[in-house]
Amino acid sequence: MDRHVVAKVEDVPPGGRKLVTVRGRPIAVFNLQGEFFAIGDKCPHESGSLCQGRIVGLAEADLPGEYRLSRQGEFVKCPWHGWEFDIRTGQSWCDPTGTRVRAYDAHVEPGAEIAKGPYVAETFKVTVEDEYVVINL
Repeated sequence: MDRHVVAKVEDVPPGGRKLVTVRGRPIAVFNLQGEFFAIGDKCPHESGSLCQGRIVGLAEADLPGEYRLSRQGEFVKCPWHGWEFDIRTGQSWCDPTGTRVRAYDAHVEPGAEIAKGPYVAETFKVTVEDEYVVINL
């Protein structure tokens, strides 16, 4: 699994979101009270941007007319047709058994760990021949 640094923690405040692109894939990153989650940005219905959708909670009811709102701020609603997805898992609440968006592992790492790399500059052997610089590939 490839690692990609996509944002500073301060760029995605609690309750916030950020659209990033990793290897050509649009991914929506969400901060739910300090926990970070990432899902594919395109709604599977007609490709609406989930990062632009409204953040909502889950309305539950045991009896008609008696409802309660739970998991406030943990669902995103597609801005085009209102399909809802669990930000934590990518599961659809319009079609929970057959539709979902891809969920990606998202976590926070200390800056000191990021600075270590895995970034390695490619190096080449250099020699001087009759006052010409030569690089061997």
